[in-house]
Amino acid sequence: MSYNAVLLSVSEMAEADRRTIAGGVPGLDLMEAAGAAVARIVQRYHPRGSVLVLCGPGNNGGDGFVAARLLANAGRQVTVALLGVRDALKGDAAVMARRWSGLVVNATPVQVMQGDVIVDALFGAGLSKPLAGMARSLVEAINESGRPVVAVDLPSGLHGDDGQPRGTAVKAERTVTFFRLKPGHLLLPGRQFCGEVHVADIGIPDTVLTSIQPRQWQNDPSVWRHLFPRLRSDGHKYARGHVLVRGGALAGAACLAGHAALRIGAGLVTLAQPEAAMAQGGGPDALMRLRCEGMPDWRAAIADPRRNVLLLGPGNGASEATRIAVCAALATRRGVVIDADALTAFSGNPKRLFDAIDGPAILTPHEGEYARLFPDVPKDLGKLERARQAARQSGAVVILKGADTVIAAPPEGKRPGRAVININAPPDLATAGTGDVLAGFCAGLLAQGMPTFEAACAAVWLHGAAAREAGPGLIADDLPLSVRSSLRTLRGA
Repeated sequence: MSYNAVLLSVSEMAEADRRTIAGGVPGLDLMEAAGAAVARIVQRYHPRGSVLVLCGPGNNGGDGFVAARLLANAGRQVTVALLGVRDALKGDAAVMARRWSGLVVNATPVQVMQGDVIVDALFGAGLSKPLAGMARSLVEAINESGRPVVAVDLPSGLHGDDGQPRGTAVKAERTVTFFRLKPGHLLLPGRQFCGEVHVADIGIPDTVLTSIQPRQWQNDPSVWRHLFPRLRSDGHKYARGHVLVRGGALAGAACLAGHAALRIGAGLVTLAQPEAAMAQGGGPDALMRLRCEGMPDWRAAIADPRRNVLLLGPGNGASEATRIAVCAALATRRGVVIDADALTAFSGNPKRLFDAIDGPAILTPHEGEYARLFPDVPKDLGKLERARQAARQSGAVVILKGADTVIAAPPEGKRPGRAVININAPPDLATAGTGDVLAGFCAGLLAQGMPTFEAACAAVWLHGAAAREAGPGLIADDLPLSVRSSLRTLRGA
C-alpha cells in the first residue's frame, strides 16, 4: 500500500518524531523546520500586515515561537501572546521561547484583535479534554475576530484522530501540518475547520513508516491501482465476471446498480426480478433479465456458480423475504454486496446478518442504516473508529457513507483493520439513486477479481470522480456514463 497517502494517528505521529530523534535528528531541528514552514505559509498567503502568534504551553507553542522569530527577521511586525507562564515551558519549546528576543504578552481575548493575521499555535492534535476557561475564550475570540488564521498542525480544539471539536475549535483559513496528514484533517467537521491544508517536510524520513506500519490512508488510486482490473487483449466477457442483482417490485434501483456494474467492467450482469418489474424495463439493453418471484427462483438463480458476485438491497423491500435471500446469498461464500433495504431488513436482529457472513462481503450503510445495525457502538466515537468497529463486528468490509466516507476492513489478527477516508465526493451526490450506483460499482469490481477492501475503496473513489465529471445537476443515471473518463485515465496509466 502506498505510503504517500498514509494518514497518521496522533500516537503514530508522536512515534515518528521519537524514531526520527532516536535516529540522530535533534528535536530542536524538527521544531525549527516546523516553525519555518508556518512562517513560509504566512509570508506566501498573507504577505502584509501585522502578525499575532498565539502560543500554547506545549510543543505547538514552540513551533509558534520559531515562526514568530523568522517572521520578525523577515521584517514583519510580530506580537507573541502566550497562554500560560513562560517559565513553565519545558524542553524544546522552552529553548525556542528563549530564542525569541521580543516581548511576550499574556494571551487574552482583547489581544486577539492586535494582529492582522493570527497564527494559532495554542494546542496540538492530541488535545484530550474540552477547552475551558481562558483557552475557550481565546478560541471564541479568534473566531469572532474575522482575522485570517494560519493553524499549526491542527486548529486548536480539534483532535487529530477524529476531527471532532473538544468543546469548540478555531476556524482556520489554512493549516500547516507536518510529514503526513492526520485523520482529523479529512473527517468532518474537522475538515471544515482546517481550511486549506499544507503538508510540510520537516526532516522526518519516510523509512519510519515501515516500522510504524500505519493502518489508515486517504483514499486515492495509489492505494489500490496495483490491484485494479486490467483488460487483456485475449480476454472475454466470461473472464470479467457475472454480477447477479436481486431486484424488487420497482425496477429503477436495481437497474441503476446493474448499469453501474456493467460500466465499471463486469462482463455480464443479470437482474433477477419479479415479472411486474421486468415489464417496466429500464437500464441499458446489455442488462440481462431473469424472472424471480420468490425464494425457489432466487435459490435457482444463485445455484449457478458462474454468477460470482451477488448484489442485494436496491428496491428489495425490508422484509423477511429479503433477509432469507441475503442469508442464502452469503451461504454461497461468493462475493456479496449488501445495500439499502437488505441492510434495513436486519435492523431488529443484526446478529443474524453478521453470523451469516462467511466470505467476501461489503456492507454500504449510510449513517441512519449504521445506527440501526450497530446500536451498541458509542455515538461519540469518531467516524473512523465507528467504521472499524462495524467491520470487526460484522466480519465484512464496511463503507460508512457520507461526505467523508470511511471504508474499513475487519481486523487482521491483533492488528486493527485497514481503513481509508474518502474526500473526493461533491455535494451533488446527495440525490436519489446514487447509492445504488455505488453498490453496482462495488459488485462490478468484485466480479473482476479485485480484493474486497480494494474493490470498495476503488468503487467509492470512482463514484466521487464520476460525480465531479458529471458536474452540477447530476442525477444517478449520469454516473455510470461519466465514470468512463476516470476508467480511461486509470487504464491509460
